[in-house]
Amino acid sequence: MRAVIAAVVVVLVGLAPGLIGSESALALIRVPLESVLALVILAAVPRLVARRIVAIFVALIFVTTIAFAAFDRGFAATVGQSFNVVTGWPELVDAYGVLSDSIGMFAAVVVLVLLILATAAAVLVVAGAFFRLASLIRQRRRATVIGGSAITASWIVLALIGTQIVPGEPIAAADTFSTAVAKANQLAVAAAEQATFDTASATDDYATLPASGQLAALKGKDVIIAFIESYGQVAVQNTSFSPGVDDVLLKGNKDLEAAGYSERSAFLTSSTFGGISWLAHSTLQTGLWIDSQQKYDQVTTGTRFTLSDAFKGAGWRTISDVPSDTEPWSIGTSFYHYDAELNSENVGYQGPAFSYARIPDQYTWEYFQTHELAQPHQPLMAEIDFVSSHSPWTPLPHEVPWAAVGDGSIFNTQPAEGLPPSVVWQNPQHVQQLYGQSVQYSMGALFSFLTTYDDPNLVLVVLGDHQPATEVSGAGANHNVPISIISKDPDVISRISSWNWQPGMLPSPTAPLWPMDAFRNRFLTAYGQ
Repeated sequence: MRAVIAAVVVVLVGLAPGLIGSESALALIRVPLESVLALVILAAVPRLVARRIVAIFVALIFVTTIAFAAFDRGFAATVGQSFNVVTGWPELVDAYGVLSDSIGMFAAVVVLVLLILATAAAVLVVAGAFFRLASLIRQRRRATVIGGSAITASWIVLALIGTQIVPGEPIAAADTFSTAVAKANQLAVAAAEQATFDTASATDDYATLPASGQLAALKGKDVIIAFIESYGQVAVQNTSFSPGVDDVLLKGNKDLEAAGYSERSAFLTSSTFGGISWLAHSTLQTGLWIDSQQKYDQVTTGTRFTLSDAFKGAGWRTISDVPSDTEPWSIGTSFYHYDAELNSENVGYQGPAFSYARIPDQYTWEYFQTHELAQPHQPLMAEIDFVSSHSPWTPLPHEVPWAAVGDGSIFNTQPAEGLPPSVVWQNPQHVQQLYGQSVQYSMGALFSFLTTYDDPNLVLVVLGDHQPATEVSGAGANHNVPISIISKDPDVISRISSWNWQPGMLPSPTAPLWPMDAFRNRFLTAYGQ
């Protein structure tokens, strides 16, 4: 009986990477070549101690490839790409941070400890299974040679024919090998991409321009770069939830027009998907394609010229407003050189958190208006992150009268009006519906702010940081996000006429599409001397 269980374990670990990726139990009806080869190798090891060591080494290989397959599945569902063995490790740390924010630090630590223990147990179980079967094989060499030869021959025939039960999953399975090869290929690709990135980083014509000539066309304006969390193309086009968002945008067009604003909109291709928003923020600011934590760390420890640097050098007071932060942001000072940083702990908010979103967008707008825009001030430039549309999209806030926002305690009763994430995320359609509602809230708060506080000197760049996770965007979704420039000054709009961006806040499918790293240079050119 133990031998049977060991055989099942050996077969399963060979098939597990493909099974994780295929989502079909039929992927079990395959022949794992690596398991057969591993048994042959083990059986050939004469010394008992050496065989135990080799069994543990073999188990580590199989469990590692299973872990990589699981990481690939998780990364594909959240950030739209497989786990990268070169650049993905910091992102695992970030994922743990998101988990901690969602379920609490203690629960996150428990989950982490359980995963470590489960991995260690898996290595021991797999090693034991391989060792036991290899020992039995050594006792029945003749039968083993015949059986192994038959299995190997069958595998070769099936591989040549390409027989499949599950599309894309040949019966002749080599999942462990293919996973290892894919990860090895990532090493070569990462090296080539890094070389290209280093070349792009080494030169920057805009950094050498005189500060007096930077952004001259925006002199006297307050400029806000407003990142709307997870505001992707799926929010506005061809989804079950986009009509609701489109209605808000179309109404916003009318309200802004009535208030004297003009808007131009298009799409950008974000450097990230489903999360890791700071990659998009840094891509927009630096004009470099920053699509991994590794590149982000490299750039932010250097001296790359940013949009905030351009504004600061030209005489603006620069501000970072990140409501999801709970402590000072060192990179905001050391790299972006902001004059002031706002976060959840220094804006006087006394209201409730809405899952990940510690502060509702309306409060962020109101605080910035009261304490910055409404006060006597030199022209300011701010990057503000609006987080009410961040996953898990429940519970959601709703607007209150602007005069009643106060310290935020007016929002105290609102979280109880929504469902907890543990309930909502049992139904993908419900998740998508609430995602759409979150974007409606975020964009509605923007329009309400602009029409409530009439500011002829205000210029806004409003854009999404990335598409929402695959649960909402769907498998294979692009990385495109809407972007709009809003102003009451006709000259601000006429300066970008050559861009051919479309009027209003709702870009059509034919709107221009740029890579996000192209924005900085074009913006600095349009509003230079």
